[in-house]
Amino acid sequence: MKRLKILLIGILLLNPFAVYAYSDYIYVGGNNVGIEINSEGVLVIGFYKVDGKSLKNDIKIGDYIIKVEGENVTNIDSLVKLIEKYRQDGKVNLTIKRKDETKDITFELVNNNGVYKTGLYVKDSISGIGTLTYVDPNTKIYGALGHEIIENNTNKKLELKDGKIFRSDVSSIDRSTNGKPGTKNAKFYSNTVYGDITKNTNHGIYGIYNSDFDGELLHVGDKNDLKLGKATIRTVLNGNKIDDYEINITKIDKSGDTKNIYFEITDERLLDKCGGIVQGMSGSPIIQDNEIYGAVTHVVIENVKKGYGVFITTMLTTGES
Repeated sequence: MKRLKILLIGILLLNPFAVYAYSDYIYVGGNNVGIEINSEGVLVIGFYKVDGKSLKNDIKIGDYIIKVEGENVTNIDSLVKLIEKYRQDGKVNLTIKRKDETKDITFELVNNNGVYKTGLYVKDSISGIGTLTYVDPNTKIYGALGHEIIENNTNKKLELKDGKIFRSDVSSIDRSTNGKPGTKNAKFYSNTVYGDITKNTNHGIYGIYNSDFDGELLHVGDKNDLKLGKATIRTVLNGNKIDDYEINITKIDKSGDTKNIYFEITDERLLDKCGGIVQGMSGSPIIQDNEIYGAVTHVVIENVKKGYGVFITTMLTTGES
């Protein structure tokens, strides 16, 4: 958000640098977690034809329907009920959010054998798995994934209303091969909630960890102390058993926003079971010399033994901001 230059200068004079409250020592994760995130309003992800015709309306894939006739849309069920309540002459007034702007539109419905249809495919939530990176012992803020949650149909970051992380155990793994990353498969125990989700950012998801946590307490490593060579990642490959696996750090980019730590999997146990990095490892802590330096975020599709990570200090700063 842009501010007047005079206001910004005033802030700098009063507070010349940002002070973040994250701890020097944090609990290191590696735990597999289930993730459920609910969108702000209802997300339009596609269109379908009614009676062989595409409906003509001023709405686009990636728009959020946030109100019907001024009443808030909280999920798909509420959208359907509000349209049924307010439709007149086959029309209804919607408020949509497109990027950072909201606008009101008149939306035309189609009467199909007595049933009014929108011609829209919509979604109000996303669920999946990932890896918990850390929990701050003092603030109870946690970070996970190391990257944002994206809706696959729109390829855009899901606008967050609320969400939760909860227990999930790895049941099997589909191996990665070059050109085709694999994935962890897991059982969900959604009633065993660990914490809420209050942020969905390009550096991870964040919230307050409300459950007991017995992870190892490690020092937060400074990016200037990270070295090329041997390190480990901490993750779950079976059930809920956390283990460390060897990697080789090949490049360090201190100026990058998200791709800071370049590495290659060298641990034969992980390679035998997974073939390389698999989906669900995002957020796995990167540890060197008994300090936490980052988290796994991406796999290189052409060579699934290789991947990238984000600095832990970037995650911690984002979680506190």
